[in-house]
Amino acid sequence: TSLSIGPAGARMERQPKASAQEVKTRKTMLNLDDQGGKIMAEYIWLGGSLWDVRSKCRTLDFTVEAGTEDLKKLPEWNYDGSSTEQAPGHNSEVIIQPRRIYRDPFRRGNNVIIICDAYDNKGQPLPTNHRARCAEIMEKYKDHSPWFGLEQEYTMFHDKPFQKKPLGFPVGGYAGPQGPYYCGVGTGTVVGRELVEAHYRSCLYAGVKISGINAEVMPSQWEFQVGPCEGMQMGDDLWFARYLLYRCSEFYNINVNFNPKPMKGNWNGAGCHANFSTKETRAEGGLEVIEKMMKKLESKHKEHIKEYGEGNEQRLTGKHETASMDKFSFGVADRGASIRIPTTTKANGCGYFEDRRPAANCCPYKVTALLVETCLAEEAKE
Repeated sequence: TSLSIGPAGARMERQPKASAQEVKTRKTMLNLDDQGGKIMAEYIWLGGSLWDVRSKCRTLDFTVEAGTEDLKKLPEWNYDGSSTEQAPGHNSEVIIQPRRIYRDPFRRGNNVIIICDAYDNKGQPLPTNHRARCAEIMEKYKDHSPWFGLEQEYTMFHDKPFQKKPLGFPVGGYAGPQGPYYCGVGTGTVVGRELVEAHYRSCLYAGVKISGINAEVMPSQWEFQVGPCEGMQMGDDLWFARYLLYRCSEFYNINVNFNPKPMKGNWNGAGCHANFSTKETRAEGGLEVIEKMMKKLESKHKEHIKEYGEGNEQRLTGKHETASMDKFSFGVADRGASIRIPTTTKANGCGYFEDRRPAANCCPYKVTALLVETCLAEEAKE
């Protein structure tokens, strides 16, 4: 489930440490540049538990370029849905449609990774395909130019079965109290930076609109920010950035965890704060538009909470920089509110707001679609 450690909660023995000769041989094989004029295209999609990210690769006889009409050249593909809990065995074929192309930071060259969504053999989106619904909403409200920026928090855990605590926590004990870790530097203050750097560079190479990273309040907890992105690119880029984080974690034998409350007690949870604006909120007088949106969001508070992540009730307690999930609130520069209106937005009279309710394990397609639909519903063109 989305609360388990690692993509699917699986545990496997670590591979034995490679010898120097084995390492050299692997590098030689992986650095073969001549692919005979062909490219490798990795197709990725979401499995039955949503967080069950899957992928497989195929050979193409032509090159494709991200952000172009080349997307139409890519063939659809299929997979065994009975092995991902998305189809019965007697009718197991699931179709995946290419939706966005990224450069492959692992194979490099002309090789690509393609984010896809899943359909049954009648062309209907699977119940787990939240992208399809999001695409409909973004198309409907595209004239409002919705911009998003998502702040993805996550926690690094040991890969050892006997050590079920985050990196930096001693066996049988706990790390020191929160305080020095947020945006911290130095041995004993931060852990896992090598994975963070590898992920950051992979995102930049691939074409993800990653805008920054920082160490978070709890030890071994980090955050990366993606955006600003318009419309569908937000959900695609965040899911792809998560995929890259999982891939990079394989090199360091670290389990990446998106549990909204990975450690019980006096430790911060993990969220995915959503920054949102439209051309109306960014224009002169936009603050008044935002204030009207607050009323709409308050009226739909329960609906949003329901879709903002599994286990979020453990995080939204009114403590540790959160608002209680039972009551909607907003305020200027208030990190203890459901919605924070930045000081700059207040001062300029226009800008954006930050929805602090989404959990780290939320689906960005759901979150962005809900924000657009709730805030703009009455303004849709007939």
